[in-house]
Amino acid sequence: MELRHLRYFVAVAEEENITRAAARLYVSQPPLSRQIGDLEREIGVKLFDRGTKGIRLTEAGRIFLVEARKILQHADEAVKLVKTVALGKRGQIHVGYTATPTAEILPRTMRVFQRTHPHIRVDLREMSTQGLLDGLKDRTLDAAFIVSISPQDFAGLTVEELGRYPVRIAMHRKHRFVRLREVPMRDVVKESLITYSRKEYPEAYAGLLKIVLPYNRSPKIIEEYYSSMSLIAAVQAGRGVALDFQSLSLIAGDRVVLRPLSPAPPSLPIAIAYSTHGISEATRAFVAAAKTVKAKQSSKPSLTA
Repeated sequence: MELRHLRYFVAVAEEENITRAAARLYVSQPPLSRQIGDLEREIGVKLFDRGTKGIRLTEAGRIFLVEARKILQHADEAVKLVKTVALGKRGQIHVGYTATPTAEILPRTMRVFQRTHPHIRVDLREMSTQGLLDGLKDRTLDAAFIVSISPQDFAGLTVEELGRYPVRIAMHRKHRFVRLREVPMRDVVKESLITYSRKEYPEAYAGLLKIVLPYNRSPKIIEEYYSSMSLIAAVQAGRGVALDFQSLSLIAGDRVVLRPLSPAPPSLPIAIAYSTHGISEATRAFVAAAKTVKAKQSSKPSLTA
């Protein structure tokens, strides 16, 4: 049995006339009559009583009409749903991020995207940089926000810079640096430093070295952590100081104190990475939303790594 058999049956049942049903379906009358006969033989039930006064549904035919309409409606709805997903109007995308660098830009992107695509669910996944890279490559992630210090790590993916954010020193509330408006880099590099795991966050470790090595060839890195919350807890406990994005304050609140550095190191770039091969319309729309947010800050060309 095919959907066309059901459509033919419904038309004949509603018209109660083969000729009118054939005209409605834009088919000739003999093939339509054969299709109805084939349907009755296939299911083994008489659906119509045929007489000189016309064609009428049997009791079984009336029940079958109700069910046939349900099936056809469900099929039509399925087609509409698939089309909306293909057009990027419905569905789900998986987006990876690391907490601290995206604390400001990710919520803004989400607000823009949800205004334009309210029926697309965004599955957010907080991960390490290595996890983001693996997710993009094995296609468990559709897009990811990254710190693009080492874009060569994302070879084969498109990386688009969204903005640059300043680096600050984070310290516990009773640290001697708290009284300063700006903390000299020559003093920072003498401190015990806390950073993210060099294995899981290679870009954070590379960024730290890029900042401190001009002042101290042997920085005292005492602890490495796998999450921003662990790093915040260590700084709050007075284990050491950390160099991180200004946006750390959005996560840490008043648990730690952040101060500018002097001289100020270069701001670090935040980017969105994704694969253009087989990209869905929903992912394209999300990337476009992120770039709209970026456009308020800067206008930089995209880069294919």
